Amino acid sequence: MSGRGRGFGGGRGRGRGSPGGGRGRGSPGGRGDGGRGGRGGRGGRGPPGRGGGRGGRGGGRGGGRGGMKGGAKVIVEPHRHEGVFVARGKEDALVTLNSTPGIAVYGEKRISVEVPPKDGETVAQKVEYRVWNPFRSKLAAAVLGGVDNIWIAPGSKVLYIGAAAGTSVSHVSDIVGPQGAVYAVEFSHRPGRDLLSMAKQRTNVIPIIEDARHPLKYRMLIGMVDTVFADVAQPDQARIVALNSHYFLKNGGHAVIAVKASCIDSTASPEAVFAREVQKLQAENFKPLEQLTLEPYERDHAVVIAEYRPNKKK
Repeated sequence: MSGRGRGFGGGRGRGRGSPGGGRGRGSPGGRGDGGRGGRGGRGGRGPPGRGGGRGGRGGGRGGGRGGMKGGAKVIVEPHRHEGVFVARGKEDALVTLNSTPGIAVYGEKRISVEVPPKDGETVAQKVEYRVWNPFRSKLAAAVLGGVDNIWIAPGSKVLYIGAAAGTSVSHVSDIVGPQGAVYAVEFSHRPGRDLLSMAKQRTNVIPIIEDARHPLKYRMLIGMVDTVFADVAQPDQARIVALNSHYFLKNGGHAVIAVKASCIDSTASPEAVFAREVQKLQAENFKPLEQLTLEPYERDHAVVIAEYRPNKKK
């Protein structure tokens, strides 16, 4: 008369005598670092004629979020771009070192890796990385697309125009580290609120809720920067980048611009739009270095990288 429960998605209970034995269900096995849920307990003995009670539930969930597919063993290797890493596991992923361990910015996966103890230490340290999604960040898409140089490295000072809610800004903040700085300019107040709350956790992000068409309004907040990154999707994007570069970008610095063809001219072909943007940059003292399409992550997008007022070779 007893109903037997099984652990992993438990089977039906077997009740003798009357129809309808009790069903015993175990919880599914744990994700992440925990093992599979245990077997459910045996159902209690019921009165004659009725099926036994439900089987006990299986073991609880595994500890913590698994991150990369159920806590598989993950090896983190440095990418050729300094400050960017590759997590090699069941699926490879682009990651950055989390400067605020334990906190996710936009619900991204996090990976904890144990680092062997340094000299004089006995306990292994845990280091946390955040997965950088190329479908949500044009910069990550450019890195995975094989761009030569993103000109953002530990210690860099970056002016980020079109910061939105700070998804990509948080990863740039991870890359530049405590010695660097990210000046994040965003005009819209709704994503600006999210940007401000993200910046409260990260001391190297300086949020500026202002129109990037008027750089003089925030000139007192920004020093000279090494790199300007722009993702504004406006028809006059090249003019906005040039205007900010004239004020804040050092000679020999670089501009990394994500160009969305349909926002600039939806009637022309994307290739023609990209070529026209490059010409506009050349007219503003930029020397184009590289252009890369962002397929398959974004449609009709390209990243254009240019050097500002390049140092004349003697």
